[in-house]
Amino acid sequence: MLCEKCKADVPEEEMFQHGGQKLCEDCYIEIKSRPRPCDPGAVSAAKAARELQGHKGTSGLTPIQKKIYNYLKEKGKVQREELAEYMNMTIDELQGHFAVLRHCELARAFKEDDKFYFTLMNK
Repeated sequence: MLCEKCKADVPEEEMFQHGGQKLCEDCYIEIKSRPRPCDPGAVSAAKAARELQGHKGTSGLTPIQKKIYNYLKEKGKVQREELAEYMNMTIDELQGHFAVLRHCELARAFKEDDKFYFTLMNK
């Protein structure tokens, strides 16, 4: 059988069901382990970890997360698809990096006129 996400040929007994899709183990694990932006426990843990390590602002972020933060700082409110295109990544990849910014209370998302936007937390 083919994985519906990555198209890898996988024996049927090694396939996983998720969201109506048949996935290989790698794609299933990726989906299940992806950080979620709205996770109060993760926000609390991220704040505590950053405080213990002395991180403020963008210190402690990866280069990709800093690039996302700086783009939001420059542009203000940015549509999710525009940011994904700028970062040259899929929406799913972007969501994973954005979740970290959200957990650190540096950025937030909101919906306006049926479109999703990202902006900095203090905007």
